[in-house]
Amino acid sequence: MPLDNTPLMLLEGYGWLPARRRESPDGVARTRVLGRRATGLCGPEAARFFYDEDHVHRHGAIPGLVQSTLFGHGPVHTLDGADHRVRKAMFLSLMTPGGVADLARRTAAAWDEAAAEWAGRPRVVLFDEAARVLARAVTDWAGVQLPRDEADELAADCVAMVDGFATLGARHWRARRARARQEARLARLVEDVRRGAFHPAEGSALAAVARHRDAHGERLDPRVAAVELLNVIRPTVAVCWFVAYAGHALHRWPEHRERLRAGDEAFAEAFAHELRRFYPFAPFVGGRAARDLTYGGYQIPAGTLVLLDLYGQNHDPELWPDPYAFRPERFLGRAIDPYELVPQGGGEARTGHRCPGEDVTVAVLRELVIRLARLEHDLPPQDLGISLRRVPARPASGIVLADVRAPAEAAASAAPRP
Repeated sequence: MPLDNTPLMLLEGYGWLPARRRESPDGVARTRVLGRRATGLCGPEAARFFYDEDHVHRHGAIPGLVQSTLFGHGPVHTLDGADHRVRKAMFLSLMTPGGVADLARRTAAAWDEAAAEWAGRPRVVLFDEAARVLARAVTDWAGVQLPRDEADELAADCVAMVDGFATLGARHWRARRARARQEARLARLVEDVRRGAFHPAEGSALAAVARHRDAHGERLDPRVAAVELLNVIRPTVAVCWFVAYAGHALHRWPEHRERLRAGDEAFAEAFAHELRRFYPFAPFVGGRAARDLTYGGYQIPAGTLVLLDLYGQNHDPELWPDPYAFRPERFLGRAIDPYELVPQGGGEARTGHRCPGEDVTVAVLRELVIRLARLEHDLPPQDLGISLRRVPARPASGIVLADVRAPAEAAASAAPRP
């Protein structure tokens, strides 16, 4: 049996699984992590294999360290079969085209309000400000009415949950404290709704989780309901990673700015897809072999961890010619195979484990990258490095913007003077 690779995984970050696959003549990694046998796969066919529930289950596959920080205990991510389908239906009822468009509109309005305030400050950190904008928008949309300062605290806690899921250090413990704090707050809110002390908007996420009944007809425990409410709010706030990456991309490839400024929505959506493909977010996803399996002639015993290499697949030159070039045009005028582009997992969102909030990510980014391109600012000297050893990666500086001018002010200053 191979030696446990957990220390190397934590050290190498996004490069770990691609490196293990390169060491294998057939591109299938055979290793051990967290004391368990693991098999690492990559590619559209591997994604189809991975997302077949007859092959791979999620229950018992997500490490407790990740559940205690990123997902919480008892969420939809850990369910299989009828339990998963019933819980997933609750999320899908929220992520309708109208619901997604409403959240995108609220986010755009929150950005416009915030951008007017940034103009009065010497410097702002794009990553932090985007997190606050997203938290204010998504809590309002979700029916969680919070004063602005509390929404900003929630933003910081959601960032901490995401930032600490793949480390054993201080970030991990910060994430645990943030999750405990917000789960307790939202569980109390769910209980208030159930006893009639608070009435959220019909169709809101808060109303849905408070009233949801599982496959056995039982209401969710208030803490689990809070976990699922956070699984609407937290991923939306996490779009701040991609907003910061957008700032990084517009600095490195400014030739894309004019097309975004012009409001080309098709190009903005392609830009959003290329952000999600090019920049690192989740390194891989994992499940547990439901039974003895065979993949490409290789035996995978029941209970083995099965890992799908997301970062490797999104940078595979056979799928993406010149994969380390940032080219939004590659997504113009083409349908995207759900097993091909996998920054947030693969497969069908309605029937499988693919993130149901992926449409939210794309819709929100489509709005915000246009606004970011129109935002006049300076980029002072700073560390723009993105370490692939850090999971989740992020621009080291968070993208510092100086001398921000809101679009109306920028247009006025650029107008010819009489």
